[in-house]
Amino acid sequence: MLSVAIVGGLHADARRAAVDRLLAEVPGSVALHHDLATAVQGTVVRTVRDRTGIVSAGEAPLVNDCACCALREDLVPELERLAEDGLTRLAVVELWDSVEPKAMAEVVASADLRLTAVITAVDPALVLPYLGNGDDLADAGLAAAATDQRTVADTFARQLEYAPVLALATSEDADDEDRALLAQLHPTARQVPIGDGDLAGRGDRDWESWFERRPAEGQGPAGQAGLASADSEPGRHPLAEAAFGGFDVEAAAAAQHPACALLPADADECGVATLVWHRRRPFHPERLYAALEDLCCAAARSRGRFWLADRPDMLLHWDAAGGALCVENAGPWLASLPDAAWELVPPVRRAAAALDWHPEHGDCCQHLVFTSPGLDRDGLELLLESCLLTDAEYAAGRTAWKQLPPAFDSLLEV
Repeated sequence: MLSVAIVGGLHADARRAAVDRLLAEVPGSVALHHDLATAVQGTVVRTVRDRTGIVSAGEAPLVNDCACCALREDLVPELERLAEDGLTRLAVVELWDSVEPKAMAEVVASADLRLTAVITAVDPALVLPYLGNGDDLADAGLAAAATDQRTVADTFARQLEYAPVLALATSEDADDEDRALLAQLHPTARQVPIGDGDLAGRGDRDWESWFERRPAEGQGPAGQAGLASADSEPGRHPLAEAAFGGFDVEAAAAAQHPACALLPADADECGVATLVWHRRRPFHPERLYAALEDLCCAAARSRGRFWLADRPDMLLHWDAAGGALCVENAGPWLASLPDAAWELVPPVRRAAAALDWHPEHGDCCQHLVFTSPGLDRDGLELLLESCLLTDAEYAAGRTAWKQLPPAFDSLLEV
Protein backbone atom coordinates (compact mmCIF):
# COMPACT_ATOMS: atom_id res chain seq x y z
CA MET A 1 0.00 0.00 0.00
CA LEU A 2 1.29 3.44 -0.92
CA SER A 3 2.48 5.63 1.96
CA VAL A 4 2.71 9.41 1.52
CA ALA A 5 5.22 11.57 3.39
CA ILE A 6 5.19 15.36 3.07
CA VAL A 7 8.53 17.17 3.33
CA GLY A 8 8.48 20.96 3.37
CA GLY A 9 10.35 24.00 4.57
CA LEU A 10 11.80 27.30 3.41
CA HIS A 11 15.33 25.96 3.97
CA ALA A 12 15.56 24.60 0.44
CA ASP A 13 18.98 22.93 0.73
CA ALA A 14 17.94 21.09 3.89
CA ARG A 15 14.63 20.08 2.29
CA ARG A 16 16.31 18.65 -0.81
CA ALA A 17 18.84 16.80 1.34
CA ALA A 18 16.03 15.25 3.39
CA VAL A 19 14.20 14.13 0.24
CA ASP A 20 17.40 12.72 -1.27
CA ARG A 21 18.03 10.80 1.94
CA LEU A 22 14.55 9.26 1.84
CA LEU A 23 14.89 8.28 -1.81
CA ALA A 24 18.22 6.61 -1.08
CA GLU A 25 17.07 4.85 2.07
CA VAL A 26 13.64 3.57 1.00
CA PRO A 27 13.57 1.28 -2.04
CA GLY A 28 10.50 1.84 -4.18
CA SER A 29 10.23 5.50 -3.26
CA VAL A 30 9.66 8.49 -5.52
CA ALA A 31 9.50 12.23 -4.90
CA LEU A 32 6.87 14.54 -6.40
CA HIS A 33 7.67 18.24 -6.61
CA HIS A 34 5.61 21.10 -8.01
CA ASP A 35 7.78 24.12 -8.86
CA LEU A 36 5.67 27.21 -8.31
CA ALA A 37 8.42 29.54 -9.54
CA THR A 38 7.01 29.16 -13.06
CA ALA A 39 3.54 30.31 -12.00
CA VAL A 40 4.12 33.78 -13.46
CA GLN A 41 4.16 32.09 -16.88
CA GLY A 42 0.78 30.52 -16.13
CA THR A 43 1.85 26.97 -15.33
CA VAL A 44 3.25 24.85 -12.53
CA VAL A 45 5.99 22.35 -13.43
CA ARG A 46 5.66 18.89 -11.86
CA THR A 47 8.55 16.45 -11.62
CA VAL A 48 8.60 12.88 -10.35
CA ARG A 49 12.00 11.42 -9.51
CA ASP A 50 13.54 8.43 -7.81
CA ARG A 51 17.08 8.00 -6.49
CA THR A 52 18.46 7.67 -10.02
CA GLY A 53 16.96 10.89 -11.40
CA ILE A 54 13.82 12.31 -13.02
CA VAL A 55 11.23 9.70 -13.98
CA SER A 56 8.65 12.03 -15.51
CA ALA A 57 7.83 15.71 -15.84
CA GLY A 58 4.76 17.66 -16.82
CA GLU A 59 2.89 20.92 -16.44
CA ALA A 60 -0.27 21.79 -14.56
CA PRO A 61 -2.20 24.93 -15.54
CA LEU A 62 -2.98 27.52 -12.91
CA VAL A 63 -6.37 27.28 -11.22
CA ASN A 64 -8.03 30.62 -10.50
CA ASP A 65 -4.61 32.27 -10.99
CA CYS A 66 -3.42 30.41 -7.89
CA ALA A 67 -0.31 28.24 -8.00
CA CYS A 68 -1.20 26.45 -4.75
CA CYS A 69 -4.64 25.63 -6.17
CA ALA A 70 -2.95 24.08 -9.21
CA LEU A 71 -0.75 22.05 -6.89
CA ARG A 72 -3.78 20.73 -5.00
CA GLU A 73 -5.65 19.86 -8.21
CA ASP A 74 -2.65 18.04 -9.71
CA LEU A 75 -1.19 16.35 -6.63
CA VAL A 76 -4.01 13.99 -5.70
CA PRO A 77 -4.43 12.44 -9.20
CA GLU A 78 -0.66 11.82 -9.34
CA LEU A 79 -0.69 10.14 -5.95
CA GLU A 80 -3.73 8.07 -6.89
CA ARG A 81 -1.97 6.97 -10.07
CA LEU A 82 1.05 5.82 -8.06
CA ALA A 83 -1.21 3.97 -5.62
CA GLU A 84 -3.03 2.18 -8.46
CA ASP A 85 0.22 1.11 -10.12
CA GLY A 86 1.26 -0.66 -6.94
CA LEU A 87 4.95 -0.19 -7.73
CA THR A 88 5.69 2.64 -5.33
CA ARG A 89 6.19 2.05 -1.61
CA LEU A 90 6.65 5.66 -0.50
CA ALA A 91 5.63 8.87 -2.27
CA VAL A 92 7.58 11.82 -0.91
CA VAL A 93 5.72 15.07 -1.59
CA GLU A 94 8.45 17.71 -1.65
CA LEU A 95 6.66 21.01 -1.14
CA TRP A 96 7.85 24.16 -2.85
CA ASP A 97 9.58 26.67 -0.56
CA SER A 98 6.65 28.70 0.82
CA VAL A 99 3.91 26.06 0.63
CA GLU A 100 2.69 25.27 4.13
CA PRO A 101 2.34 21.61 5.09
CA LYS A 102 -1.00 21.94 6.89
CA ALA A 103 -3.00 22.66 3.73
CA MET A 104 -1.32 19.88 1.77
CA ALA A 105 -1.69 17.35 4.59
CA GLU A 106 -5.41 18.03 4.72
CA VAL A 107 -5.68 17.66 0.94
CA VAL A 108 -3.92 14.29 1.01
CA ALA A 109 -5.92 13.02 3.98
CA SER A 110 -9.25 14.11 2.49
CA ALA A 111 -8.49 12.01 -0.60
CA ASP A 112 -8.29 8.86 1.54
CA LEU A 113 -4.59 8.47 0.80
CA ARG A 114 -2.36 7.01 3.52
CA LEU A 115 -0.48 9.98 4.95
CA THR A 116 2.30 8.62 7.17
CA ALA A 117 4.45 11.68 7.90
CA VAL A 118 4.74 15.43 7.77
CA ILE A 119 8.35 16.58 8.04
CA THR A 120 9.86 20.06 8.00
CA ALA A 121 13.51 20.24 7.00
CA VAL A 122 15.54 22.74 8.99
CA ASP A 123 19.03 24.17 9.00
CA PRO A 124 19.47 25.08 12.70
CA ALA A 125 21.79 27.97 11.86
CA LEU A 126 19.04 29.62 9.79
CA VAL A 127 16.20 29.45 12.33
CA LEU A 128 16.80 32.86 13.90
CA PRO A 129 17.53 34.69 10.59
CA TYR A 130 14.30 33.34 9.07
CA LEU A 131 12.23 34.12 12.18
CA GLY A 132 13.58 37.66 12.04
CA ASN A 133 12.87 38.15 8.35
CA GLY A 134 9.78 40.33 8.05
CA ASP A 135 10.02 40.63 4.25
CA ASP A 136 6.96 39.79 2.21
CA LEU A 137 7.21 36.49 0.34
CA ALA A 138 6.44 38.40 -2.84
CA ASP A 139 9.54 40.57 -2.38
CA ALA A 140 11.63 37.44 -1.86
CA GLY A 141 10.21 35.79 -5.01
CA LEU A 142 8.48 33.15 -2.90
CA ALA A 143 4.80 34.10 -3.12
CA ALA A 144 2.49 31.24 -4.04
CA ALA A 145 -0.14 33.54 -5.56
CA ALA A 146 -0.53 37.14 -6.66
CA THR A 147 -2.61 37.79 -3.54
CA ASP A 148 -0.12 36.12 -1.17
CA GLN A 149 0.51 38.57 1.69
CA ARG A 150 2.47 36.32 4.00
CA THR A 151 5.95 37.12 5.25
CA VAL A 152 9.03 34.92 5.37
CA ALA A 153 8.96 34.86 9.18
CA ASP A 154 5.33 33.87 9.74
CA THR A 155 5.45 31.26 6.96
CA PHE A 156 8.59 29.66 8.39
CA ALA A 157 7.11 29.66 11.90
CA ARG A 158 4.00 27.77 10.77
CA GLN A 159 6.05 25.28 8.73
CA LEU A 160 8.24 24.61 11.74
CA GLU A 161 5.50 24.30 14.36
CA TYR A 162 3.03 22.15 12.42
CA ALA A 163 5.31 19.22 11.65
CA PRO A 164 5.81 16.61 14.40
CA VAL A 165 9.15 15.66 12.80
CA LEU A 166 12.02 18.05 12.08
CA ALA A 167 14.73 16.82 9.71
CA LEU A 168 17.92 18.59 10.76
CA ALA A 169 20.64 19.42 8.29
CA THR A 170 24.26 19.17 9.41
CA SER A 171 25.47 22.73 9.85
CA GLU A 172 28.92 23.83 10.97
CA ASP A 173 27.51 27.30 11.59
CA ALA A 174 24.92 26.12 14.14
CA ASP A 175 25.79 26.61 17.80
CA ASP A 176 24.21 25.72 21.15
CA GLU A 177 22.03 28.85 21.06
CA ASP A 178 20.59 27.84 17.67
CA ARG A 179 19.80 24.36 18.93
CA ALA A 180 18.23 25.69 22.13
CA LEU A 181 16.07 28.09 20.13
CA LEU A 182 14.84 25.27 17.90
CA ALA A 183 14.09 23.04 20.88
CA GLN A 184 12.12 25.76 22.68
CA LEU A 185 10.13 26.76 19.60
CA HIS A 186 8.89 23.20 19.09
CA PRO A 187 9.67 21.15 22.20
CA THR A 188 7.43 18.20 21.26
CA ALA A 189 8.97 17.66 17.82
CA ARG A 190 11.03 14.59 17.06
CA GLN A 191 14.37 15.88 15.74
CA VAL A 192 15.97 13.58 13.18
CA PRO A 193 19.37 14.22 11.57
CA ILE A 194 19.42 14.08 7.79
CA GLY A 195 23.03 12.92 7.91
CA ASP A 196 25.96 13.24 5.56
CA GLY A 197 27.85 10.87 3.35
CA ASP A 198 26.74 7.77 1.50
CA LEU A 199 23.36 7.90 -0.22
CA ALA A 200 23.64 4.44 -1.70
CA GLY A 201 20.66 3.25 0.31
CA ARG A 202 19.76 0.01 2.04
CA GLY A 203 19.23 -3.40 0.58
CA ASP A 204 15.70 -4.33 -0.49
CA ARG A 205 15.80 -7.57 1.50
CA ASP A 206 16.36 -5.74 4.79
CA TRP A 207 13.53 -3.34 4.03
CA GLU A 208 11.10 -6.11 3.12
CA SER A 209 11.78 -7.69 6.51
CA TRP A 210 11.31 -4.36 8.29
CA PHE A 211 7.99 -3.72 6.56
CA GLU A 212 6.71 -7.09 7.68
CA ARG A 213 7.69 -6.37 11.30
CA ARG A 214 6.53 -2.76 11.32
CA PRO A 215 3.86 -2.12 13.98
CA ALA A 216 0.27 -1.69 12.91
CA GLU A 217 -0.88 1.88 12.49
CA GLY A 218 -2.16 3.64 15.57
CA GLN A 219 -2.04 7.27 16.49
CA GLY A 220 -0.25 8.55 19.56
CA PRO A 221 -0.94 11.84 21.34
CA ALA A 222 1.26 13.80 18.95
CA GLY A 223 -0.33 12.29 15.87
CA GLN A 224 2.39 9.71 15.27
CA ALA A 225 2.10 5.95 15.30
CA GLY A 226 3.97 3.90 17.86
CA LEU A 227 6.97 3.02 15.73
CA ALA A 228 10.07 1.58 17.28
CA SER A 229 12.84 4.10 17.77
CA ALA A 230 15.91 4.25 15.56
CA ASP A 231 17.88 2.56 18.34
CA SER A 232 15.60 -0.47 18.26
CA GLU A 233 16.07 -1.00 14.52
CA PRO A 234 19.85 -1.10 13.95
CA GLY A 235 20.83 -0.02 10.45
CA ARG A 236 17.59 1.82 9.72
CA HIS A 237 18.05 5.49 9.08
CA PRO A 238 15.84 7.40 11.56
CA LEU A 239 14.52 9.69 8.83
CA ALA A 240 13.31 6.68 6.86
CA GLU A 241 11.56 5.35 9.94
CA ALA A 242 9.98 8.75 10.59
CA ALA A 243 8.55 8.75 7.07
CA PHE A 244 6.35 5.79 8.05
CA GLY A 245 5.59 6.95 11.59
CA GLY A 246 1.94 7.89 11.06
CA PHE A 247 0.20 11.27 11.08
CA ASP A 248 -3.16 12.41 12.45
CA VAL A 249 -4.47 15.47 10.59
CA GLU A 250 -7.16 16.25 13.17
CA ALA A 251 -4.73 16.06 16.10
CA ALA A 252 -2.26 18.27 14.26
CA ALA A 253 -4.94 20.89 13.56
CA ALA A 254 -6.04 20.87 17.21
CA ALA A 255 -2.43 21.34 18.33
CA GLN A 256 -2.31 24.56 16.28
CA HIS A 257 -5.75 25.95 17.12
CA PRO A 258 -5.38 29.03 19.37
CA ALA A 259 -7.99 27.74 21.84
CA CYS A 260 -6.11 24.53 22.58
CA ALA A 261 -2.64 24.93 21.07
CA LEU A 262 0.22 22.94 22.55
CA LEU A 263 2.28 25.99 23.50
CA PRO A 264 5.87 25.72 24.82
CA ALA A 265 6.61 25.78 28.55
CA ASP A 266 8.89 28.14 30.45
CA ALA A 267 12.55 27.54 29.61
CA ASP A 268 15.96 29.17 29.88
CA GLU A 269 19.00 27.56 28.26
CA CYS A 270 22.11 28.64 26.35
CA GLY A 271 21.01 32.26 26.24
CA VAL A 272 17.54 31.42 24.88
CA ALA A 273 14.45 31.85 27.04
CA THR A 274 10.74 31.15 26.80
CA LEU A 275 8.35 33.17 28.93
CA VAL A 276 4.85 31.85 29.50
CA TRP A 277 2.58 34.68 30.63
CA HIS A 278 -0.80 33.63 32.03
CA ARG A 279 -3.28 36.05 33.61
CA ARG A 280 -7.03 36.14 34.37
CA ARG A 281 -7.66 39.86 33.88
CA PRO A 282 -8.49 41.31 30.41
CA PHE A 283 -6.33 43.78 28.50
CA HIS A 284 -7.25 47.44 28.16
CA PRO A 285 -7.55 47.76 24.34
CA GLU A 286 -5.85 51.16 23.99
CA ARG A 287 -2.91 50.38 26.28
CA LEU A 288 -2.30 47.04 24.61
CA TYR A 289 -2.52 48.57 21.14
CA ALA A 290 0.02 51.26 22.12
CA ALA A 291 2.43 48.56 23.32
CA LEU A 292 2.15 46.25 20.27
CA GLU A 293 5.34 47.37 18.55
CA ASP A 294 7.43 46.86 21.69
CA LEU A 295 5.79 43.52 22.40
CA CYS A 296 6.32 42.23 18.85
CA CYS A 297 9.98 43.24 18.88
CA ALA A 298 10.62 41.79 22.34
CA ALA A 299 10.92 38.21 21.06
CA ALA A 300 11.81 36.34 17.90
CA ARG A 301 8.53 34.45 18.21
CA SER A 302 5.38 34.96 20.27
CA ARG A 303 1.99 33.30 20.09
CA GLY A 304 -1.06 32.36 22.11
CA ARG A 305 -4.54 33.57 22.96
CA PHE A 306 -5.65 36.76 24.65
CA TRP A 307 -8.65 38.58 26.07
CA LEU A 308 -9.68 42.17 25.35
CA ALA A 309 -11.99 43.99 27.78
CA ASP A 310 -14.06 45.63 25.03
CA ARG A 311 -14.66 42.22 23.38
CA PRO A 312 -15.05 40.01 26.47
CA ASP A 313 -16.71 37.12 24.62
CA MET A 314 -14.13 36.91 21.79
CA LEU A 315 -11.11 34.60 21.91
CA LEU A 316 -8.29 36.36 20.07
CA HIS A 317 -5.27 34.71 18.48
CA TRP A 318 -1.81 36.30 18.87
CA ASP A 319 0.73 35.24 16.21
CA ALA A 320 3.94 37.27 15.88
CA ALA A 321 7.25 36.71 14.08
CA GLY A 322 9.67 38.93 12.25
CA GLY A 323 8.49 41.98 14.18
CA ALA A 324 4.97 41.71 12.73
CA LEU A 325 1.79 40.66 14.50
CA CYS A 326 -1.30 38.92 13.18
CA VAL A 327 -4.41 39.16 15.36
CA GLU A 328 -7.41 37.00 14.48
CA ASN A 329 -10.83 36.35 15.90
CA ALA A 330 -10.78 32.66 16.87
CA GLY A 331 -14.44 32.55 17.83
CA PRO A 332 -16.11 32.71 21.25
CA TRP A 333 -14.65 31.65 24.57
CA LEU A 334 -16.49 28.56 25.77
CA ALA A 335 -17.68 30.51 28.81
CA SER A 336 -19.78 32.70 26.50
CA LEU A 337 -21.56 29.75 24.85
CA PRO A 338 -24.86 28.29 26.09
CA ASP A 339 -24.56 24.89 27.71
CA ALA A 340 -26.34 23.22 24.79
CA ALA A 341 -23.59 24.38 22.39
CA TRP A 342 -20.87 22.56 24.30
CA GLU A 343 -21.84 19.25 22.72
CA LEU A 344 -20.81 20.71 19.37
CA VAL A 345 -17.33 21.61 20.62
CA PRO A 346 -14.51 19.06 20.03
CA PRO A 347 -13.42 17.20 23.18
CA VAL A 348 -9.87 18.55 22.93
CA ARG A 349 -11.24 22.10 23.07
CA ARG A 350 -13.35 21.30 26.13
CA ALA A 351 -10.35 19.69 27.83
CA ALA A 352 -8.17 22.74 27.17
CA ALA A 353 -10.88 25.04 28.55
CA ALA A 354 -11.19 22.92 31.68
CA LEU A 355 -7.48 23.39 32.41
CA ASP A 356 -7.92 27.18 32.27
CA TRP A 357 -11.33 27.34 33.95
CA HIS A 358 -11.98 30.13 36.45
CA PRO A 359 -15.11 30.29 38.66
CA GLU A 360 -15.95 33.80 37.47
CA HIS A 361 -14.56 34.08 33.93
CA GLY A 362 -14.52 30.48 32.73
CA ASP A 363 -11.79 29.92 30.13
CA CYS A 364 -11.31 33.66 29.38
CA CYS A 365 -7.65 34.44 30.04
CA GLN A 366 -4.31 35.64 28.73
CA HIS A 367 -1.99 32.84 27.64
CA LEU A 368 0.94 34.24 25.67
CA VAL A 369 4.33 32.65 25.05
CA PHE A 370 7.47 34.57 24.05
CA THR A 371 10.64 32.80 22.84
CA SER A 372 13.92 34.48 21.95
CA PRO A 373 17.64 34.70 22.56
CA GLY A 374 18.39 37.47 25.04
CA LEU A 375 14.78 37.71 26.20
CA ASP A 376 14.21 40.48 28.78
CA ARG A 377 11.80 38.57 30.99
CA ASP A 378 11.36 41.25 33.63
CA GLY A 379 10.86 44.09 31.17
CA LEU A 380 8.43 42.04 29.10
CA GLU A 381 6.35 41.08 32.13
CA LEU A 382 6.19 44.70 33.31
CA LEU A 383 5.03 45.85 29.88
CA LEU A 384 2.35 43.16 29.69
CA GLU A 385 1.12 43.87 33.20
CA SER A 386 0.79 47.57 32.36
CA CYS A 387 -1.66 46.70 29.58
CA LEU A 388 -4.14 44.93 31.87
CA LEU A 389 -7.17 46.63 33.36
CA THR A 390 -6.46 48.48 36.58
CA ASP A 391 -8.28 47.47 39.76
CA ALA A 392 -10.82 50.27 39.27
CA GLU A 393 -11.38 49.43 35.59
CA TYR A 394 -11.76 45.75 36.40
CA ALA A 395 -14.25 46.45 39.19
CA ALA A 396 -16.44 48.48 36.79
CA GLY A 397 -17.59 45.22 35.16
CA ARG A 398 -18.30 43.98 31.65
CA THR A 399 -20.87 46.61 30.75
CA ALA A 400 -18.28 49.33 31.33
CA TRP A 401 -15.54 47.32 29.61
CA LYS A 402 -17.55 47.18 26.39
CA GLN A 403 -17.59 50.99 26.30
CA LEU A 404 -13.80 51.22 26.12
CA PRO A 405 -12.36 52.56 22.81
CA PRO A 406 -12.22 49.73 20.21
CA ALA A 407 -8.54 50.13 19.37
CA PHE A 408 -8.28 46.77 17.58
CA ASP A 409 -10.92 47.41 14.92
CA SER A 410 -8.30 48.00 12.23
CA LEU A 411 -6.42 44.78 13.01
CA LEU A 412 -9.62 42.75 13.12
CA GLU A 413 -11.05 44.47 10.01
CA VAL A 414 -14.25 45.36 11.84
